[in-house]
Amino acid sequence: MLHATTSSSDKRAHLRRLLSTKELVVLPGAFNPVTAMLIEQHGFDAAYLSGAVISADLGLPDIGLTTLTEVAARASQVARVTNLPLIVDADTGFGEAINVARAVQVLEDAGVAGLHLEDQVNPKRCGHLDGKQVVELDIAVQRIRAAEGARRDPNLLLIARTDARAMGGVRDVIERAKAYIDAGADAIFPEALLDEGEFGAVRRAIDAPLLANATEFGKGPMLNTAQLRDLGVDMVIFPASLFRLAMRSAVVGLTTLREHGGFVTALDAMQTRADLYELLDYANYESFDETIYNFTLPS
Repeated sequence: MLHATTSSSDKRAHLRRLLSTKELVVLPGAFNPVTAMLIEQHGFDAAYLSGAVISADLGLPDIGLTTLTEVAARASQVARVTNLPLIVDADTGFGEAINVARAVQVLEDAGVAGLHLEDQVNPKRCGHLDGKQVVELDIAVQRIRAAEGARRDPNLLLIARTDARAMGGVRDVIERAKAYIDAGADAIFPEALLDEGEFGAVRRAIDAPLLANATEFGKGPMLNTAQLRDLGVDMVIFPASLFRLAMRSAVVGLTTLREHGGFVTALDAMQTRADLYELLDYANYESFDETIYNFTLPS
């Protein structure tokens, strides 16, 4: 009720334990607090918060327009309600090395269990758009070193994302990944690899946990969890899937309203009031202090 019962430090330690088992950690993307609660209710071990989804939810394209304040606020809201470890997209760290250091500490205070930083230039763009550019390797390494030095909880998972595949191919991805690990990164996120062979090449070359992006409508193949597990991937994010499903359902619902003047024909596609009340734990709020919260749940 109100807040999750697991502390931020315990969530971070739990994420480390999950990775140590060598089992694939599946992270559905939460786009708000209540979807994080759904992810936990459905038995997943961790959740993810996408920068692209935060941008879209604010009515903005994913081209580096969101601020650290906006991302940290959403991360705090999501982390508050779930006992699951939350990994958040920290883009390029919102500036230069000193900004990266501040971003790490602000997001750590927000309660996240891990974050990923990328090596694109500022302002960045969605990893599945054309025309990406990455910074020089020494600048990217400086970002990772700044992040590693800024974290206060050693269990905060620092993931280095590289977008170098689009410019320099898999060889450049591997070179940068090794440099980022040497600089203090705990895991590597090779963005927009094009096929299973490229995942395999990175896996063979990198002795650190790998995170895969299973986004829809992107540059790479839509690999399922079994395929990724066989490739030796350690974590997989489904960053925008729930958001896309919700948006498509909203489009269908609005069309129904225009055509039928109401939602009677769409009731089967809706979450019921009872299911929502159960998810939000209305019963505990009702019993918390009956002299103040004196509403009665419908039977």
